[in-house]
Amino acid sequence: MKKTDFVNLDRDAFECLKLKASDGKIHRDLDGEAVILDLDTGQYLGLDETGTRIWTLLQESRSVREILDILLDEYDVEMEPCVHDLREFLRDLAGNGLIEVCNEADA
Repeated sequence: MKKTDFVNLDRDAFECLKLKASDGKIHRDLDGEAVILDLDTGQYLGLDETGTRIWTLLQESRSVREILDILLDEYDVEMEPCVHDLREFLRDLAGNGLIEVCNEADA
């Protein structure tokens, strides 16, 4: 499976995926927002408050469903826009090599 293929899965398969932050990345919290540094490439990425929350959740292996449930509980957002935005955000993280699928054999 390519890094970003997981976002094209049907919703059930997508929500069952377990993801985690890739090794070799460090992050720092700056007033509720985060900066991620990829030690392999020297590139960095800034995250807003919601992105920072998702990144924090990805420090431990979690299913997309777990992340969705937490976001729906903590933020005033509807399910469909949340799923869409989470897919796009995860696609960006995966495209930058910042996350990986933990249960690829199941995907």
